[in-house]
Amino acid sequence: MLDRKYLIDHADLVQQNCHNRGVAVDIDTLVSLERQRRERLAQVEELNRKANEVAKSIGQTKDAVEREARKEEGRRLREEKDAAQAEHDRLERECHALQAAIPNMTHPNAPVGGGDHANVEVRRGKTPIRVFDFTPKDHVALGEALGLIDLDGGARTTGHGFYFLRNEAVLLELALQRYVLSVLEAEGFTLTTTPDLAQNHILEGIGFLPRGPETQVYSIENSDLSLVGTAEITLGGLYSGQTLDAEQFPMKVCGISHCFRTEAGAHGRATRGIYRVHQFTKVEMFAYTLPDQSDAIHDYLMDLECRIFDGLGIPYRVIDTCTGDLGGPAYRKYDLEAWMPGRGTAGEWGEVTSTSNCTDYQARRLDIRYRVKGEKGTRFAHTLNGTAVAITRAIIAILENYQQADGSIVIPEALRAWVGKDRIAAKS
Repeated sequence: MLDRKYLIDHADLVQQNCHNRGVAVDIDTLVSLERQRRERLAQVEELNRKANEVAKSIGQTKDAVEREARKEEGRRLREEKDAAQAEHDRLERECHALQAAIPNMTHPNAPVGGGDHANVEVRRGKTPIRVFDFTPKDHVALGEALGLIDLDGGARTTGHGFYFLRNEAVLLELALQRYVLSVLEAEGFTLTTTPDLAQNHILEGIGFLPRGPETQVYSIENSDLSLVGTAEITLGGLYSGQTLDAEQFPMKVCGISHCFRTEAGAHGRATRGIYRVHQFTKVEMFAYTLPDQSDAIHDYLMDLECRIFDGLGIPYRVIDTCTGDLGGPAYRKYDLEAWMPGRGTAGEWGEVTSTSNCTDYQARRLDIRYRVKGEKGTRFAHTLNGTAVAITRAIIAILENYQQADGSIVIPEALRAWVGKDRIAAKS
């Protein structure tokens, strides 16, 4: 979350930022509540000071009547102090709830607006969009014909939005993981597999709503655990409540996890097949940095995502996401959209990865700090995340871009060593 003093001192700027993001918040109420909270805190401190003075004077009083009177005064002051403390605590809870709902500030260069039309394209990949000499199929038709994706089986066993990957699609999933891990290991990332569950306060710290009608999270009944929608949650929670040494930064970690999302309210063409599903595998990148490192690391994570998809030979573009489409924790976000020739009537772009700089927004909520050697005190770290590969969407991009006129699929050269073949043959 944002620092409360910053919120109060820059109320107009924060209100404009919320307007640009399309978020309705009442900064004036927070300012008023914070003023009342500070007044109550001063009252608590003054009553406590007076009560302590009275307590010290009791032992110095020889007169029994006066001693009893001072004891009574001490009790009254303590009662008043307790009442003021209770009122302070109530105001603090209200302030915290409002503070937690306010999104991060936004990078000054992020495009202002809402919807796809406001996003700005900043880069194209090395691979040009392919011109087919036949009508390309979408990944659903290709997956059915080649025995790669079983949507009906997933629906029977678990429900709509679940699926079985079969045959070479399983090899593709494992190959994509190995390919991405080889890139990230060479870049000095610590490789991890992460838990598929996290405590709800970790989800809240990262910026997810584990409960309520608008949640996208599957919660575990009678527990304080929820299934994660991304390894950003577990990688971000890895150092919650910890103070790290500045010399360790930037710290780069990646994690393989299953991801679970309710996709409540999802509809339209993007729900066909495995583009928007309730469970998938992802390799996530995460970085802890010093404040003056985070912008450069954000560009670095974007470059890595581009390198991965250039290596796969997939056409893509990079989008600087507009303010109205930013998630609450994101200061700036880049989306990488792959060309999917099977979408729409003539192909469409589809998001396959994203990377966000969350500055100290998540670290403040999770209490992740760092210390500088030789300096007093601690400061909040900056956190960043980026998708190295979301398996289902990468598979869509591969199947649709590498399909051949005879119905077969050519395996990207970067994956062949792990798949063990160079082509998925058409079934007779």
